[in-house]
Amino acid sequence: MSGYDASVAARVVVGVSGSLGSVTALRRATALARRLGAELWPVLAWEPPGGDPAARRSPAAGLLVEEWQRLAKQRLASVLDEIFGEDGPGVPMHAVIVRGTPGRVLVATADREDDVLVVGAGRRGLQRAFSGRVSRHCLTHAGCPVLAVPPSPLESDLVAVHRRNAWHLRMDTRGL
Repeated sequence: MSGYDASVAARVVVGVSGSLGSVTALRRATALARRLGAELWPVLAWEPPGGDPAARRSPAAGLLVEEWQRLAKQRLASVLDEIFGEDGPGVPMHAVIVRGTPGRVLVATADREDDVLVVGAGRRGLQRAFSGRVSRHCLTHAGCPVLAVPPSPLESDLVAVHRRNAWHLRMDTRGL
């Protein structure tokens, strides 16, 4: 006997923040869950503004914790509704909201050997030095396989358009 319990469904755990990278990861995780016949576990990690140390210093923060948690739940529900609509993902889904830093929360949630953890890989190029901390943490600390999903090609196009707008440069619309 291998120790594998068939009554426990395999899980595809995916970090969801609402960013373009996390939406791309969510779509990839959904397709993977379908292929594997696994449950989809979208996870949104949240922290109080300024992090837990700031919340501990503020006497009013204790009153706001429930509101911050409600906002996190609302954000996750909004992302899932926008991506899946009324039909849902087409696989069993268990959405989770956890207070904590994203990397630690995702690694703690994907704690089974047969889990697969899916995260957005962050930006490409020079900006990658300042992003991708969550994916690096997960790749380093997870006890299960981790799929780091590269950004959508549309994301780099969107960043380029945003940069041109910020610098008030003309856009070549002939290619659109």
